[in-house]
Amino acid sequence: MKAPALPLTLRLYRGASTVASLLAPAWLGYRIRKGKENPARIGERRGLASENRPEGPLVWVHGASVGEVNCVLPLVGELRARGYAVLLTSGTLTSSRVAERRAPEGVIHQFCPLDAAGFVSRFLKHWSPDLVLLAESELWPNLLTELNRRKTPVVLVNGRLSPRSTRRWKRMPKSARALLSRIDLCLAQSEDDGARFRMLGTERVDVSGNLKFDVPPPGAAPDALEELRAAIDERPLLLAASTHPGEDEMVIAAHARLRAQVPNLLTIIAPRHPERGPDIVDLGRTAGFATLRRTESGLPTQNTELYVADTIGELGLFYRLAPVSFIGGSLVARGGQNPIEALKLGTVVLHGPHTYNFQDIYGRLDAHNGAVMVEDAPALAEAAHKLLEDSSLRGQRGSAATEILDSMSGALDRTLRAIEPYLLHIRLQHH
Repeated sequence: MKAPALPLTLRLYRGASTVASLLAPAWLGYRIRKGKENPARIGERRGLASENRPEGPLVWVHGASVGEVNCVLPLVGELRARGYAVLLTSGTLTSSRVAERRAPEGVIHQFCPLDAAGFVSRFLKHWSPDLVLLAESELWPNLLTELNRRKTPVVLVNGRLSPRSTRRWKRMPKSARALLSRIDLCLAQSEDDGARFRMLGTERVDVSGNLKFDVPPPGAAPDALEELRAAIDERPLLLAASTHPGEDEMVIAAHARLRAQVPNLLTIIAPRHPERGPDIVDLGRTAGFATLRRTESGLPTQNTELYVADTIGELGLFYRLAPVSFIGGSLVARGGQNPIEALKLGTVVLHGPHTYNFQDIYGRLDAHNGAVMVEDAPALAEAAHKLLEDSSLRGQRGSAATEILDSMSGALDRTLRAIEPYLLHIRLQHH
């Protein structure tokens, strides 16, 4: 079915983004100064390729940031194992480092171009992908419009549409339908996500499940693991992972309550954005706690009370050592962070009430005693105290979480089956 013409709102967006592209050098220069772009590869953000296109059928896989890139890496691995060339794009420095460390051999990584018609056209002219797999909710108007014009099939994998995003799109129903009708197939994470995509005008929707359940847990360097385990020794340990501004203060307040009940407690705070490390150290020291920063001081000492883990790619290390972990983005209204990696590595999860980005998994965990919801610092301290003191309770929570994870896996196989006709078609096109 032919996609509908672009409504006025999207035509205005295309025009405005073209004008805004004239300011791209200044904007990108600002981001370089802020440490948010790679200056050596800044041309990629304007569609200038830094690698050659490989011969044969090329599958372009795009994930916006770290979470999306991590969830598509097993899919990328399967595509490479079947002999397809893969272009993997993302939009952040951190995700590029994840791709560099974890992507299968032969995968080409590029930064995705800004969504201006000229940049997108330049990018597509060079790479000429045969199939495009967009992760979760990457609905960029110029990109989808240009891919549709080129008749390049687009599949939304691990598709997610939150209630909040749905409400925004419902205010622009023609725009939503015009964009979503340019997606050939939407593989939604859940029945609720699928229903929202259908309501807004997506023509082909299947529910394949969440790819994040099939992602192997993050690794940990054996030497680093043993060093940190030895430094912590037998001390009780609480981890606060992927915290956002406003949560660190609550974690520190919970630590203050806990240390009277749990002598010699060590609390590790691993912020979602590691560059906030110095600010968190200041918060800890202002509160009167002996606080060290991993990138500056190395390992914690026996006197360290708060340890700020401001590194990239080491959550697997901390999850393996922490019996109890608070997952951030949930005590402040950020929608929560992914708990799956933590659960797979055996730590019991605490979280706040704001988990709309992962409402399906958190809903099931809470309903079946696989996680604990806390409302504030006192509740965080109380829940952590119970779990740290009771290994039997931790075991019950952990077993419940494992059963839930097992029941929700299998999305990778379903996704591969769904895109198999596209893969066969593009292979035949190149013969």
